[in-house]
Amino acid sequence: MLLAKPSLSAEAQSAKVSTTKGDNPLIWPVLSVLQASNQSWKIHHLATELQNRGLIHQLDENPGNDLFKRNFLLMNALFELQGILLPKQWLQVKAMEIQIFRLVPSNVNLLIMEDTSLREYYLDWNNYDTSENVVRELLEAFWSSYKSYIGLNVNLMHKGHALRVFELDESATPRDIRKQWRRLALKWHPDRPEGDAARFREVCEAWQSLRDIA
Repeated sequence: MLLAKPSLSAEAQSAKVSTTKGDNPLIWPVLSVLQASNQSWKIHHLATELQNRGLIHQLDENPGNDLFKRNFLLMNALFELQGILLPKQWLQVKAMEIQIFRLVPSNVNLLIMEDTSLREYYLDWNNYDTSENVVRELLEAFWSSYKSYIGLNVNLMHKGHALRVFELDESATPRDIRKQWRRLALKWHPDRPEGDAARFREVCEAWQSLRDIA
């Protein structure tokens, strides 16, 4: 089962992959796929859908490592999105049942506690079994694909303009920028009830200029 935590080698366990610049760009395509369908998704079907959209590429020459790394990135995106959607919606992350529910279950705290170990594993880049530079290059490649996918302007927005788009000023901290990026991306995502594709693209363009300092 893809959701099970793999046993890492001593080399993998000792790999130091600190927090990388920028969010996992699979978060927003995953939201699009899940919001556009009322059905639940199996993890491998979701991966195939993202691959068909040109957003998941080969990550390792070794087929086994490639499968693990694809799964890691997808699970990382799912658990990140789960936290972003709460407390208004519940994203169920199970191997054979991935689905967004408009109503948050009454026992949501218990459900979160049950998945704590798995969630912490996939949100920790130390478990990706690679170097920080490789993870950074990997996310840059994903962002390049995503920019083409949603039609972003290739020219970076001026920092001052980007901050205004984020409704922030020069005193904004990296934490402020990252928090506002997620809030606005979720607010304007075109698959949300009040979403706006043009505003979403503008927010993404602003993030492209600000994510190196966030």
